[in-house]
Amino acid sequence: MTEDTTTRPPVRQWPALDLHGVDFDPVLARLMDEGPVTRIQLPNGEGWAWLVTRYEDVRTVTNDSRFSREAVVGRQVTRLAPHFIPQAGAVGFADPPDHTRLRRSVAAAFTARGVERLRTRAQEMLDELVAGVLRDGPPADLTERLLVPFPIAVICELMGVPAADRHLMHTWTQLILSSAHGAEVSERAKNEMSAYFGRMIRARDDGTGEDVTSLLGTAVGAGELTEDEAVGLAVLVQIGGEAVTNNSGNMTYILLTRPDLMARLRAEPALRPQAIDELLRYIPHRSAVGLSRIALEDVDIAGVRISEGDPVYVSYLAANRDPDVFPDPDLIDFDRAPNPHVSFGFGPHYCVGGMLARLESELLVGALLDRFPGLRLAVPAEQVPFRKGALIRGPEAMPVTWSADG
Repeated sequence: MTEDTTTRPPVRQWPALDLHGVDFDPVLARLMDEGPVTRIQLPNGEGWAWLVTRYEDVRTVTNDSRFSREAVVGRQVTRLAPHFIPQAGAVGFADPPDHTRLRRSVAAAFTARGVERLRTRAQEMLDELVAGVLRDGPPADLTERLLVPFPIAVICELMGVPAADRHLMHTWTQLILSSAHGAEVSERAKNEMSAYFGRMIRARDDGTGEDVTSLLGTAVGAGELTEDEAVGLAVLVQIGGEAVTNNSGNMTYILLTRPDLMARLRAEPALRPQAIDELLRYIPHRSAVGLSRIALEDVDIAGVRISEGDPVYVSYLAANRDPDVFPDPDLIDFDRAPNPHVSFGFGPHYCVGGMLARLESELLVGALLDRFPGLRLAVPAEQVPFRKGALIRGPEAMPVTWSADG
C-alpha cells in the first residue's frame, strides 16, 4: 500500500546560522510555531528528519526504547556536523543494555561524591587563574583567561590528562566541534585524540586510579569493555567537558548585559545555585540539534505518525521554552521554581557530566561576582564576537574591565 504523505508537514531547511549573543534561534522559533512535530533538513547528511519540540514529547522520545541511537550508525541522516562525532560503538550511539554497561564503567567519577571530591581541586585551579588575571589588571579577555582554561583544567584533571597536554586536548576539541575546517580536519583530530586515549587506557589497567582513564583501563582489563568502547567514551567525555566554556560564556554575557541580574546575585549569594539552573534553562547550549534517533517501529507523537526507520531529532532548547512547563519562558526568572529544565538531556543519554558542569558554572560565576568589583564589558555588547561555524554557540572572546583598586 502506498503511504499517504499528504498529512506530513513540509520539510523546512535549517541552515547553520552563526547567531550573535544569546537570542533564541529564529528558525527554531518558527518551527515551534508550526507545531510540536515538524520536518527539517540540516546542512549535511542526506534526506530529512522529524523534529520534536514540546517538553513532554521530548521526554517521551528520549526515554522510549522504540527510538534508537544505535540504528543511526551507518546511515547518512541529515545533520548539522559534516562528520559524526561519536565513534561507532561509543556510548553516544549505544542503546541499553550496552549503553548502561558503558556508562557504569565511569559512573564513579560522576557521582555526587566523585564530583565533590573534585570541588577543592577545581577551586584551587580557578583561584590560580583568577589571581593571574587580577595581577595583570584590566582589561582582560575572560574567554582566554578563565572561560577556556578553567574547564579544560577540570576535565583534564578528571580524565587524568597531564597538565602539559591540556593544550593538545583543547586544540583537538575545537577542531572536532567545528564545521568550519571541513570533515577531514575534524576526523583527523578525532583520530589523534582517540589514539592518545588508547595509549593512556592501555597504560592504566592496574585498578588503582580514580580518574576516568584509569577507570576505563580497569574496565578493559577486566573484560567489561573493549578498548574501542573505552576510547570512544573517553573522547566523548573529554569533548563534553569543554561545553562548560560556552555555557559559562553565555551566562557571563547575560550577566554583563543585564546589570540588574548581576547586582541581585551579588546581593543574594544564596540564590546563585537556583540562578545557575535558570541560566542553564535559558542559554543556547548549541547550534540547531545534536544526535538523532531512528524509530524502530511506527510511533504516534503529538498526533503525528512517525514511521519505522524515520530519523527523529529532539530540541532540548525548545523544550526549555515550552510555556506549558515554564510560564513566561522567554523571561529570565531567578525565582523560577520548580525548574525541571532538560539542559543536560533526559533519559538514558542524560549528560553524565551534568553535576560537574553545574559545579564549574557555579564556581566561575561566583568568582566573577566576588573577585572582580565593577566587572563590565570593555566593548559594546554587539561587538562581543561569537563563534562562527561551531556546533556549540558561545562567545569567542569576552573583553572586560573592572575596578582594579577594588
